Amino acid sequence: MLAVFQAAGVTVSVTVLAATTAMVAMVVSAAPAAADTTWSVVPADANGPDGRSVIDIELPGGQQVTEHIAVINRSTQPVDFAIDAGDGYLTAKGYFDMRPSDATPTDGGAWIKVPDKVTIAAGATAVVPVTVSIPPNATPGDHPAGVTASIDTISGQVRVQNRVGVRLNIRVTGTLTAKVAVTGVSTDYTWSWNPFAPGTVEVTYTLANTGNLRLAPDSRILTSTLAGQTGWNDTSEAKAREIMPGGSRTFTAHVTGTWPLGPIGTTIMAIPYPAGRHLPGITAERIAIDTTLWAIPWPQLALLTLLILAFLTVRLTSTRRRKRIEKLLLLNSRGTPLGT
Repeated sequence: MLAVFQAAGVTVSVTVLAATTAMVAMVVSAAPAAADTTWSVVPADANGPDGRSVIDIELPGGQQVTEHIAVINRSTQPVDFAIDAGDGYLTAKGYFDMRPSDATPTDGGAWIKVPDKVTIAAGATAVVPVTVSIPPNATPGDHPAGVTASIDTISGQVRVQNRVGVRLNIRVTGTLTAKVAVTGVSTDYTWSWNPFAPGTVEVTYTLANTGNLRLAPDSRILTSTLAGQTGWNDTSEAKAREIMPGGSRTFTAHVTGTWPLGPIGTTIMAIPYPAGRHLPGITAERIAIDTTLWAIPWPQLALLTLLILAFLTVRLTSTRRRKRIEKLLLLNSRGTPLGT
């Protein structure tokens, strides 16, 4: 559940959208008068919910298609729901959300036509048509959008808008490109407290989607020192790596097992795999950025210093003991009483 704050009066908008997993989206409104109003919104066909988690649409410019959503009123009273369509985006943490309902859509959301509102009886389900019309001059590629069902409640001077919605992945056919750029690379080294164990290289980098497809880039990082190479692969789910066209996200990786032996060469590789289903004929061109980090082996040097000091201490103690024994033997051989 994501909160979007608007500066209109004062307005608080709460949105729940279906992303890449099945949605069980129910919202409880903030005002006491509608505290028992709950509902769900899921993809559907003309007969009702069809089991999808998102709506995928792929059309050439100038074409139109009608999809459906099912709005399920789980309350014990009839409810008037406002239906809105809007542009979609990803939050800084990678969650899909929609622009506030009072924001005029300028991309995929502007191509969607829905009824302004629907009244649903208690416990009933309404199937709402969603018509998507692709402009003839639409840019090929992905144009994220969403459709929501919402209710407004008033609490004092605050209008609370609660929205539950479905994600639409709208793709305009044509020349599709999967490209990514790597920027903002920074590296840092963390030494292990154990001098017999290697440390960790922390790599922070930003991936920018410079193509026209939504991407789930595969990132790989390789560090190289005099002791050899250490690699790291991003094993997180694709949805955790998703980047919309024109968008960017910053990631941090920790490459363990790297010895601090002076210069550490670091290579960040990114492969811009398209998100969602496989696209034949799309080339995912790998990009690589190199950087160098210096790490002095302070724990190892400290250990070596302690070993040298210990060796010198033992050597000095041994030398002093030997000289004392020699002195005592010399005095004893001359008949001098010991201890004088």
